[in-house]
Amino acid sequence: MTTRNVLWIMCDQLRFDYLSCYGHPHLRTPNIDALAARGVRFTRAYVQSPVCGASRMSYYTGRYMRSHGANWNGFPLRIGEPTLGDHLAKLGVRNVLVGKTQMQPDTEGMRRLGIDPGSSLGVQIAECGFEPYERDDGLNPDQAPRVPYDDYLRVQGFDAANPWQQWANAADGPDGKLLSGWLLEHADKPARVPEQHSETPYMTRRAMQFIGEAELDGRPWCLHLSYIKPHWPYIVPQPYHAMYDAAHIVPPVRSQQERRDPHPVYAAFMAARVSRNFSRDQVRQRVIPAYMGLIKQIDDQIGVLMRFLAERELLNSTMIAFTSDHGDYLGDHWLGEKDLFHDCSAKVPLIVVDPSPEADPTRGTVSEALVEAIDLAPSFIRYFHGEPKSHVLEGRALQPLLHAETGVDWRRYVFSEYDYAMMSARRTLGTPVDASRLFMVFDGRWKYIHAVGFRPMLYDLQTDPEELHDCGADPACDAECGRLKDALLAWSLRDHNRITMPDARIAAYTEASQLESGFVIGFWDQAELDAARQP
Repeated sequence: MTTRNVLWIMCDQLRFDYLSCYGHPHLRTPNIDALAARGVRFTRAYVQSPVCGASRMSYYTGRYMRSHGANWNGFPLRIGEPTLGDHLAKLGVRNVLVGKTQMQPDTEGMRRLGIDPGSSLGVQIAECGFEPYERDDGLNPDQAPRVPYDDYLRVQGFDAANPWQQWANAADGPDGKLLSGWLLEHADKPARVPEQHSETPYMTRRAMQFIGEAELDGRPWCLHLSYIKPHWPYIVPQPYHAMYDAAHIVPPVRSQQERRDPHPVYAAFMAARVSRNFSRDQVRQRVIPAYMGLIKQIDDQIGVLMRFLAERELLNSTMIAFTSDHGDYLGDHWLGEKDLFHDCSAKVPLIVVDPSPEADPTRGTVSEALVEAIDLAPSFIRYFHGEPKSHVLEGRALQPLLHAETGVDWRRYVFSEYDYAMMSARRTLGTPVDASRLFMVFDGRWKYIHAVGFRPMLYDLQTDPEELHDCGADPACDAECGRLKDALLAWSLRDHNRITMPDARIAAYTEASQLESGFVIGFWDQAELDAARQP
């Protein structure tokens, strides 16, 4: 019997529309497009939070942010929160990491329970259920812990106090001056490191190294290859730094109307430094060609990786999922970064290749089903012939869509959340920490955003696909706001923390089973009790 494996590729901050298979007019990504030709390309896939840490914790647990509680970067995932690795371990599957997770362990919880962080259990908890073949979050300024990639660069002769920062994410300036890749003005310059030693090819080689070793091991694996690009610093090595220029930049999606009397929360984010800078054409002209170059490099490395799998005859037994943790505004809607719910931020590319014969009818197709990031975890479990625990995992396995099953009762809404308590917007607005929350519900047409303490935002993507007109204050849209608010309330009231008791055990609980346990409650006399005990 052929061993099944999963290759789960995630990019960091990759917009859904910066791939040729998703319609970018200039950026050609033939290797990612080839995945879409072999699988299903989803066009309405949404993350559960548009910020790295919270989004990834949802991917890795299969649970909404309001369930796992790791609301922002650096917020620990509480000890005891089940992860994909916990579910796969019961199926005998190795859950392996190469790249980024941005997982912050609950060290206080481990101390409370007497768990040694260096023990096998402690490592599993600290690494979000992953076996860390190579952990690198791709953000290594001077105060960050050193990573193996730094040692690799030193071995290659690129010695420095911080090789990541001084070689991989810096450029050479005049008179030998070092130009920091953190600064947007240097995005048009080539990184100092040669391309073959930059982060994306390095992580691809590490993934291939693991796969080669795993062939000898023989156990099934789920490999999470988590690229740390095209996330900032926006700097890319030769020749990718010069592949694109201003002629390849898509005009920004924004209008002056968005700046006239905007929603207070939206206005606060537009006022942030990163948004003010990305609203300048000069910044976009420097950054976006580099962003495209980083994506092109990823696509080329996907080609290297796919050829490697083909040579080892692993393509017919390996499910491949390609996605991103969120998008990037890049100046759209007068914003930078990824902090609100416009599609360029909260919608992500998602391509799933299921090699099973049952998926043959859907190869090369496009699905407009409403899909959430938390759907991947149960999909992987089901691919390994496991049964996802519905009282723990809040996502839905994608196999009914991948296998073109008929009569499927699919979801009507997708949900996403954002905790902006750590952002300057909270201070601008003066909102309390516990009220700095945003909630999005989208039904495929109407996108409703509940902002605690403020009026809602509302976008009609049928008549306004670019999301330029917030009609949340329009009385004519009160009915839509009310309907979607009710959907959000129903979602928020669903039980999401009863993870120790399966639904089936509750459903099987009857008066007879209570009596069998010796509990006799509410009976008048022995005759009534005897009658209840009769089959």
